[in-house]
Amino acid sequence: MYKDYIKRLLDIFVSLLLLPVFAIICIPVAIAIKLEDGGPVFYCGERLGKDFEKFNMYKFRSMIVDAPDIRNEDGGAFSSRFDSRVTSTGRILRSLSIDEIPQIINILKGDMSMIGPRPSIDDKRESYSDDYFRKFSIRPGITGYAQAYYRNSISIKERETSDLYYLDNISMKLDIEIILKTIETVVGRKGLYMNDRTGGEKNK
Repeated sequence: MYKDYIKRLLDIFVSLLLLPVFAIICIPVAIAIKLEDGGPVFYCGERLGKDFEKFNMYKFRSMIVDAPDIRNEDGGAFSSRFDSRVTSTGRILRSLSIDEIPQIINILKGDMSMIGPRPSIDDKRESYSDDYFRKFSIRPGITGYAQAYYRNSISIKERETSDLYYLDNISMKLDIEIILKTIETVVGRKGLYMNDRTGGEKNK
C-alpha cells in the first residue's frame, strides 16, 4: 500500500509545500549563476526513470557550459574538490545539495520521488546486473539510502548494494530515516567527494 499509493501522495504533498521555497531560492541562485559566467541557470540531462522511461532531470547548473563527462573506472561520476569543471557558485550549490532542488518539478511531473535510487544514464544500463534492474520498478529519488549515508563517497558497486537494500525494505519509517540522515549528511558536509577519499588529484 505504501509503496504503490501513499508514497506518491506524500511526494506530491511535500513537493507542493516546497514550491514556495524553490521559488524563493531560485532568484538568488539564478543571479549568482548568471553573474559568474552568463550561462544557463538550469542543467537538463536525460535520465532513465521507472519502467525505463526517459525523462529530463532538472538541476541548477553547477559546471561550466559544455563540461566534459569524466567518469571513474567503475563508471561512476568523477567528484573532487579540485574538479576544474565546477564553477565557484557550483561548489557552494553542490556542498549544500541546492543544485538538486529543481527536481521538485520532476516529482510533480511524476518522473521522480523524494526517496529512491538516483536516476540512471541510459548508456550505463549494460553494466547492471540482472538483480539491479529492479531499481526501475520504482521512481528514482532526489535522495536515497546511498546518498543519505554515503553521498558521493562510495563506488558504483557499493551504491548498487545500498539501492537494493532500499528496494527490499521500502517503508514510511525507512523513508523518514533517510530524510533525517540526508539532512545530517548535508549539514555536516559529509561524503562530498569520491575522488578525495585517498587524496584527490587536481583535474586539469
